[in-house]
Amino acid sequence: MKRLLLLSCVAASIAIAGRYAALPPVHAQANGNNVVNPNAYQDLRWRSVGPHRGGRSTAAVGVRTQPNIFYMGATGGGVWKTENYGLTWAPVADGQIPTGSIGAIDVSDSDPNVVYVGTGSEAIRSNVILGRGVFKSTDAGRTWHYVGLKDVGQIGQLKIHPKNPDIAFVAAVGNPFGWGPERGVYRTKDGGKTWQKVLFINDQTGAVSIAINWQNPNELYAGAWRAQRRPWTIISGGAAAEGGVYKSPDGGDHWTRTSSGFPDDLVGKVWVDVAQSNPRVVYAQVEAKGAKGGLYRSSDGGASWTVVNSSQPLRARPFYFNKVFVNPKDENEVWVTELALHKSTDGGRTFTTVAEPHGDNHIVWFNPDNPKIMIETNDGGVNVTQDGARSWSSQLNQPTAEMYHVDADEQFPYLIYGPQQDTGKNLAVPSFPPTAWGPDDPRQLWIPLPGCES
Repeated sequence: MKRLLLLSCVAASIAIAGRYAALPPVHAQANGNNVVNPNAYQDLRWRSVGPHRGGRSTAAVGVRTQPNIFYMGATGGGVWKTENYGLTWAPVADGQIPTGSIGAIDVSDSDPNVVYVGTGSEAIRSNVILGRGVFKSTDAGRTWHYVGLKDVGQIGQLKIHPKNPDIAFVAAVGNPFGWGPERGVYRTKDGGKTWQKVLFINDQTGAVSIAINWQNPNELYAGAWRAQRRPWTIISGGAAAEGGVYKSPDGGDHWTRTSSGFPDDLVGKVWVDVAQSNPRVVYAQVEAKGAKGGLYRSSDGGASWTVVNSSQPLRARPFYFNKVFVNPKDENEVWVTELALHKSTDGGRTFTTVAEPHGDNHIVWFNPDNPKIMIETNDGGVNVTQDGARSWSSQLNQPTAEMYHVDADEQFPYLIYGPQQDTGKNLAVPSFPPTAWGPDDPRQLWIPLPGCES
């Protein structure tokens, strides 16, 4: 009987083995060309898991008559808005603007419901998202519609006429990956229905900055920049005769290069700003060779310029930073954004370093009626101050991080890994809390790990 039972088990085993031998082999990694049936994941929904520290931002503005309201644009995370001085932020353009890279934002002083956004960040480091034109909201950011300039590439600044929201100017750097005629300054007089290229230098030199004299809005200044991003390098600068500052006395109809006193060999990125308390005073942060680069000042409306500070700490990585901003109530209070945030109270002759939540700084906006209310952007996101930069709002409330990679391990619970731009390390978050009671805040689950930024 035992022998019969043993023979039966052997026969059954052979039959089962033969059955499975006829089946195709199963591989741990499926063919990458296989198409997964959408029904398999149709009920899945995306949700943000962080990290919650902000990502790089090169665009921000506040609402003059509503000092608690600000807008910010991330270089990959779209447009966000706060109504409580940066205590909380919410995305306002997801699904309406077809790119997450925001180059410039401005709000109309005469109608705060009107907001223009120029896409494509001008900080063309090695990771660049191409701009997709200009978008406009007429209901304070709730809805957006495309208003043109799809092919102008990266937009450095966008400025609205202080008394007429239908008039706006765009400083277009151009396509960062190739030369072309789309570079220059553009103007609309009908709220974005049509645009006119009012300043064209050449196919290689565009405009990166623009400033308006609020007391005489027909007086405009534009900073030029010859720039192109290539896989192995960046081109920043060109012949001095083409770069520098351009000025229009008639609302953009005519322009003249007004750069007497600038370097006469090579000029790179130029950022210009007007001292609104005394618009005869104009500042320009100029990329140039050696001590020729730095902060320039004009006391005669741009007719002549003098370098007032060529300190190296003001001009590190000029293609990436190299910006100047003037307190609208004090012609001698000048801020320069760079690796650090620099402030001068003597017209740029000397500077002190201002503490901020994160380094690699880009944009400063002052409330014109109370300049102690400011918003400042950097590679860690944006931060708001109500006391002239003595204290700042948090950056841990704006999940706009640029993640270079993302991966997950095979343990359970598993970890998600990713290096965030300008953290200097890898980050990880578990799929489940490591404790039974969970964290006080989801942000507590993110931990730094060995490794580098990218």
